[in-house]
Amino acid sequence: MTSMSKAPFALLLSRSLICYQCMYFVAHSVQMVEVLSVKLHCTVASRFAHTVMTSTALNKANSSQEIFFEVDLPKTAFITNFSMEIEGQIYVGVVNEKEQAKKQYEKAVSSGRTAGLVKASGRKMEKFSVSVNIAAKSNVTFILTYEELLQRKFGKYEILTRINPKQLVQNFQIVADIYEPQGIAFVDAHATFLSNELLPLVEKTVTDNKAHISFSPTLDQQRKCPECDGSLINGDFIIKYDVKRASSLGDIQIVNGYFVHFFAPPDLPRIRKNVMFVIDRSWSMSGTRMVQSRLAMESILSDVHPEDYFGIILFDDRIEPWKESLTKATEENVDEAIKFVRQISPRGATNINDAVIKAIHMLQDDRRNKKLPERSVDMIILLTDGINLQRIQQNVCKAIGGNMTLFCLGFGDDVDYSFLDVMAKQNNGVARRIYEASDATLQLQGFYDEVASPLLSAVDLRYPDNAVDSLTPHHFSQLFNGSEIVVAGRLSENDMDNFLVEVFANGGGLEVTTEYITLHSDSTIHSISTFSPNPSVDLLLTKDRSVKVTLRDSVKFDYLGFYTLDSHLLSPSVHGLLGNEQQGINIEVGDLRPGEVPEKPDATMYVKGHQLNVTRILKRGKNVPCWFIHSNGTGSLMAVLKITIVSGLFKTVWTSSRQAHQYCGTV
Repeated sequence: MTSMSKAPFALLLSRSLICYQCMYFVAHSVQMVEVLSVKLHCTVASRFAHTVMTSTALNKANSSQEIFFEVDLPKTAFITNFSMEIEGQIYVGVVNEKEQAKKQYEKAVSSGRTAGLVKASGRKMEKFSVSVNIAAKSNVTFILTYEELLQRKFGKYEILTRINPKQLVQNFQIVADIYEPQGIAFVDAHATFLSNELLPLVEKTVTDNKAHISFSPTLDQQRKCPECDGSLINGDFIIKYDVKRASSLGDIQIVNGYFVHFFAPPDLPRIRKNVMFVIDRSWSMSGTRMVQSRLAMESILSDVHPEDYFGIILFDDRIEPWKESLTKATEENVDEAIKFVRQISPRGATNINDAVIKAIHMLQDDRRNKKLPERSVDMIILLTDGINLQRIQQNVCKAIGGNMTLFCLGFGDDVDYSFLDVMAKQNNGVARRIYEASDATLQLQGFYDEVASPLLSAVDLRYPDNAVDSLTPHHFSQLFNGSEIVVAGRLSENDMDNFLVEVFANGGGLEVTTEYITLHSDSTIHSISTFSPNPSVDLLLTKDRSVKVTLRDSVKFDYLGFYTLDSHLLSPSVHGLLGNEQQGINIEVGDLRPGEVPEKPDATMYVKGHQLNVTRILKRGKNVPCWFIHSNGTGSLMAVLKITIVSGLFKTVWTSSRQAHQYCGTV
C-alpha cells in the first residue's frame, strides 16, 4: 500500500504567459542515469492553463547517487504541487510563498534534507531545481503541477515549451488540450527544432471550441541521424491560438460561484496617441547599449502612425529635446527625427527626474494650447539603465496626476528594475527589462508594438453591487490592439438573469454617457441627446451601431406586449413609445388592398392570435412605414382607437435581446 508523507520542499510561487517547460536530469554520472519517460500534459480551459509534468529516471549505477531534477518554469506561473515517488513511497512537497520558502529552503539544505527552490533563469523563465539520493538500480518519478492565466498579446495566446531532455527518451510525449466556450478562431503548432519533413509529427485536431495537439516522437525520430545517440529535441515547441469574438461586451464565464470576464471587443478603430520618447544617453549607456538603442529608435520612429504626434528628449545630466513641442508623424518629420537619433552619443551623468518632468510638461503644454488632437491618449516611454532615487517616483507621480501613461524600459542586468516597475505602475503603465543581447533592438521594437495601437482609454467595467462580493481590478487606463482585459470576481447569488455588465470607455470615435452619445469623425462632431440620468432607464449602444433602451417601472401590459407611457424620460428627438417583449412578437401583414385614400392602403395584421385591420401611412413625410390600427384594435394599446406600430424605425425590427421591441405612439 502506497503511503503518503510530506517532505520540506520549499517552492516559490509566480505566474506566466507560457504554458509549460521541459524537465531534465543531472547526475554525477549522466550516462548512468536513464530517463525512461517524459510526459507533459497542459489543459487549457477559458485561457486558464493547468500543467502536469511527469518524468521517471533510473539510476543504472551499482551504487546510490544524487540526481538533480531541473525544470524551466514560466515566471508568471504558480506551483500547486510537487511530489516524488521513490520505491513506492510518495513524498509531497510543501508549497510556500517566496520569502518563507527561501528561509525554509536554506534551513532544509543545512540539515541535509531534500529541498527545491525556484530561481530566476533568463527572460521568461525561472528554474526549479531539486536533488534526491537514489539507490542503485532504483527509479524515481517526479510530478510537478502548476497553473497560470494565459495573457493575450498581438491577437493570440501562446503556449511555449522549451525542450531539452539531453538524451533519447523511450516514452516522450507532449499533449495540450484546449477548450474555449467562445469557440476557437485558429490554432497553430510548430517547433523550432523540427524540419519540414518532421512537422507531421505534430498532430492537431480542432473542432468548434476544442483543440487537441500532441507530439510523441519515437526513439528513431528523436535521433539527430540514423546512427546517432544524440537527440535533435532541443528548442521551443510553440502553440498559438485565439478565440472567436462575437460580443462587443466580451465573454463572461461562471464556475463554482465565481465569474471571469474577458473583454477584447473586435473591430475597434485605434485612438490617436501622443508619445514622448525619453532616451538615456549617459556614459553608462555607451557601447552596445547605445548602438542598439539608436537602431531601435530608428525602427520605432518608422512605425509611428501618420496620425500620431511624437517628441524626443535625450538626457544625461542635461536635458535636450528634439523640438520644444510634439510634432505630427509626417514622413518629413519622421525622417528628420531619425537623423536626430542617429547622432546620439553617450556623455554625462543621469538625470531621470528632470527628463521625465520635461516630457510631462511638453504634453501638458501642447494639450493646453490645443496643439494635440482632442480625442487622443498621452504616453511617455522612458529608456534608461539608471538607478533608484525615491524622490523621482514621487515627483513624476505628482506631475502626471493620472492624466497620462508612463512606460519604463530598463536596459541591462544592473538596472534597478524594481524602481522602474514601481514608477510605471504608479502611472498606469508597465515596465520591461531589456536584456543585453544581440536581439536587444528587437526587444525594444517588440515592446513598442504592444502599445503602438491603443483602442480604448479610461476603461471602466462595472458589475451589479448586489450580485458581486469581490472583484479583481476593473479600471484600466487603456486597451491595446491584440490584448485583452480580464476581470474576475466572486458571486453573491446565482441569479445571472439580472447580472448586468456595464462598460464605460473612450474610443477613437465614440463617447457614451447617460446624457449624450457623441460621435467624432475627423473634423465633424455629431451629438445625440438621450435622456437625463434616471434609475428607470438604461441605454446600451452595441457595436453594430444599434441602440437598446431599457425602461423600468411605469410599464403597461396587454396582449401585444408591454410598453411605457413615460415619454418625458426621452429627449425631444425621440418620438413615440419604446416598448419591449421578452419572448418576441411574431407579426404578419397580408391581404394588402386599396384604402379610402389611394396612397394609404389597408391590410390585415395577425399578431398573437388576433386579427387587426390596419392602414399604412408614411410618418409625417419620413420614409418610415406605420400601421394605423382600426377600431377592432380597441384596447390593444392605451385603450384608444388609433395607434401606430412602426415596422422600420430602428435597424432591427421586432427582434433583439431580452429587451426587444419598439413601437411608435399616437400620430
